[in-house]
Amino acid sequence: MMAWMNPESLEQTIKLGEAVYWSRSRQKLWHKGETSGHVQKIHDVMLDCDGDTLLLKVDQVGGIACHTGRNNCFFRSLEGNDWKVNAEVLKSPEDIYGK
Repeated sequence: MMAWMNPESLEQTIKLGEAVYWSRSRQKLWHKGETSGHVQKIHDVMLDCDGDTLLLKVDQVGGIACHTGRNNCFFRSLEGNDWKVNAEVLKSPEDIYGK
C-alpha cells in the first residue's frame, strides 16, 4: 500500500514497532489497523536515495492491507483500455468495519 507520513507518525512508528501514518483526509495520525485489527508490524524502515520516500517492510496482520478487504491496495491492472481487478476480496469491508 501507499500512505503518507510526517515526522510525528514516523516517531510513533518507531516507538510502537507498528505502522502509524498521517491521514490527509482526517488530518490526524492513523495507527494502521486501529479499527480493523489489521496492523502492520515493522520489520525494517528504509530510506530512498533522495531522502524523501520511506519503504516499510512489515508483517501484515490478518493478511489484509486495503480498506476494500484485499491483501493490497493495488488490485487493478490496465489491460488494453480497461482496468481489470486482479485480487479477490478476502473479507468484506462491512465485516471488517461493521458499516
